[in-house]
Amino acid sequence: MNEFPMTLNGKKLLETELERLIKVDRENIKQAISEARDLGDLKENAEYHSAKERQSHIEGRIQELQAKLSRARVVDIKTIRTDKIVFGATVSVTDPKGNDLTFQIVGEDEAMNDAAKISFSSPLGKALIGKEAGDEVIVRAPKGDMTYEVQTVDYR
Repeated sequence: MNEFPMTLNGKKLLETELERLIKVDRENIKQAISEARDLGDLKENAEYHSAKERQSHIEGRIQELQAKLSRARVVDIKTIRTDKIVFGATVSVTDPKGNDLTFQIVGEDEAMNDAAKISFSSPLGKALIGKEAGDEVIVRAPKGDMTYEVQTVDYR
């Protein structure tokens, strides 16, 4: 069984989304299906089919979140004591154009919602894991290799 690493904040975000899906969205879609049924013939009822499709998406996301939360491995960033980059690190790097970038390495769901966060499984995230301040990191990209220089590593 695969574990899903996530920060404490990431776990809270998933729990909040799950609660909203179950208590709000699921109830709203039940009402929409009921109202669509009242409109008559279900074979040609676009509102009914649309509501059923939305219900399917909601139920699928609920199952996905429940599975992820059941296999969550929560990483408490405040307890990490290392100079190396590991999951949860806030990293400052200089990109190939000389721009300074700062982001946190987090789980996949957390990274999707915030530009200041990257997934540990992304090409840059994978390349950074295990490095230290001052190291150069080469990321293989479709447009060619990109070299980043690690400036700082912090665990906040």
